[in-house]
Amino acid sequence: MQKLLLLAQIALVGATAVQTMAADLPIREVILYKHGVGYFERAGELRAGETARLDFKASDMNDVLKSLTIVDRNGGVIGGVRYDAAEPLEKRLQDFPFAVDRQASLAAFLDQMKGARLELRLGSDTVAGTIVSARTSRPDEKTAERETVLLLTDTGEIRTFELSAASSVKLSDPKLQGLLRDYLTVLSGARSKDRRSVYIDAGTAAGGTATRQLSASYMTPSAIWKSSYRLIFGPQAEATLEGWAIIDNTSGDDWTNVKLSVVSGRPISFITQLYEPKYVQRPTAELAENQPVAPVVLQGAIGGRAELANRAAMAAPPAPMQAREFLSDSLLKSESGQASSIAPTTGTRDLGELFEYSFSSPVSVKQGESAMLPFLQQKINTRKLLIYMESFGLHPMNAAEIANSTGKTLDGGPITVYDANTYAGEALVETLKAGDKRLITYGIDLGSRVTTAFDSSKANVREIHFSRGVLTTRNAVAETKTYTIKNVDPGRKTVIIEHKQRPGYKLLDGKPSETTADAYRFEVNVGGNATEAFAVREERVYDQTMSISSITPDVIATYLQNKALSDAGRRQLDLIAQKKREVAANDGQLRQAQADLNNLTQDEERQRRNIESLRNVAGQQNLVQQYASQLAAAEVKLAGLRDQQGELQRKKTALDAELNGLIEKAEF
Repeated sequence: MQKLLLLAQIALVGATAVQTMAADLPIREVILYKHGVGYFERAGELRAGETARLDFKASDMNDVLKSLTIVDRNGGVIGGVRYDAAEPLEKRLQDFPFAVDRQASLAAFLDQMKGARLELRLGSDTVAGTIVSARTSRPDEKTAERETVLLLTDTGEIRTFELSAASSVKLSDPKLQGLLRDYLTVLSGARSKDRRSVYIDAGTAAGGTATRQLSASYMTPSAIWKSSYRLIFGPQAEATLEGWAIIDNTSGDDWTNVKLSVVSGRPISFITQLYEPKYVQRPTAELAENQPVAPVVLQGAIGGRAELANRAAMAAPPAPMQAREFLSDSLLKSESGQASSIAPTTGTRDLGELFEYSFSSPVSVKQGESAMLPFLQQKINTRKLLIYMESFGLHPMNAAEIANSTGKTLDGGPITVYDANTYAGEALVETLKAGDKRLITYGIDLGSRVTTAFDSSKANVREIHFSRGVLTTRNAVAETKTYTIKNVDPGRKTVIIEHKQRPGYKLLDGKPSETTADAYRFEVNVGGNATEAFAVREERVYDQTMSISSITPDVIATYLQNKALSDAGRRQLDLIAQKKREVAANDGQLRQAQADLNNLTQDEERQRRNIESLRNVAGQQNLVQQYASQLAAAEVKLAGLRDQQGELQRKKTALDAELNGLIEKAEF
């Protein structure tokens, strides 16, 4: 502790400084949004020469520098704004000619000041001299640590002094005193690592007046406001919608008598790095004549001529309404399912795509606290019904159709539903513009059951087209899904069936009550203790293509019987079918001729082997002659078959050409 006191004395002794307290600009207006930032306005009076200081989290400075606006309501002009730099502490301290470590002793500090003049007060005497060195020593473990300084005194003596014996230590040089004071100021500011200050100097107001009416507004990251609703059904099916805004004060300052607004909508917001200093790496350029010349070591010549090359490469408000008053017992003493005893006093206005609720009475919320503020309580057009989707399973959901007849934009949020003074369930609703409507579900209706059945018809050919050898058919398949609704309760019910849209399908009959981006909604009324079936018929139309060369005449015959085929198309397709039959018949004859040739060739080969085996056998000459006669007859027949095969092949070529000609010309 003694060391710290001495070090502080070095900085403070002989120095006089007058510090003016920075003026405070309290928060006067807050606007909360849905996209992570809030608008804040501070306002107050600054006298001539005063400085207003605004404190922010270091992480908020980018948004502050991007959005800060300052207005002098007396008509003056603001010359500029100062703020704490974002340089790291180490970088800010590195320019000082000394350093004070956390565990630094006084001797270690003074040892850095060699050559500086030092004054020591030892009892009633004062000793002055130039610092030669300073050290900390400990002769043995039983001896206390000693801090000493070696001074060259004004009398020319070099003497050692015990620093623990000095009641005062002073650097005589005012410049060194100022540097140490600045060093300690930087260290003191760094202790609050998360806070940065922005300073606005008042200067002189317009017309020479002594004061400024200053207003500073900015956007900073802020907790979004949340909305919460109560939908309360009355006895005659009328409904009241009650809305609460839930806000959180995370700004770091108390909100006292502020004008508060909440805005529905999500404008674009982003972060730009403006606070951190940015440095550009500049290239280094030097004149060649400024480059130093290095010595060159030459080798001895051993013949011829050697060449050496050197290369250099360079690069003020009404009475406040406390936030906690909204949660007081006097306001919330109501039975379950009845509207709260509140009187929302909010002004509303459209801001293009945004919508603002502005609370008429000032609001106070302490830092770190939250509040519920009523912004809506009025009758609304609603209709109770059931809604069913196949993903629900067996039972439909209790639902309500809400038509926004409030004239205001209703921000999205949870809805607690009360029916007949009883909690009925909860729902979520998206942001609802004035005049729009939504369906919400808040419970399962166990008094109704829904089953589904599916049926599909055979594909029906609607159209037949032919072009460039490709036959295209347009087919249609009808599918029916039947929803069977059984109501086991005595009362009549209205059920909304939400039927998913499928790509490529269209409704054949029945008009939905409404259509969403991916579903049809059909409204079905079911009597008490009754069963109602509702069928949704859809049709899928698709094209099927095939090459005519791969279709048999029998398949073509099925298309010839289709009523969708035009007369011209039927004639052209019939000619192609006939020609394909001729080609098929000729191909059959070719295959038969080839088979006969193969069989006859095999017989000849067998007879030649028989003749060869009997040629040298005595008494078999007659049989050999018989085989030779048969072989000669086979050769004659084989020649005839080859002629027939050649004729069939020529015919095939002609028929294929005729078929291709018909296919190329055909189009319908």
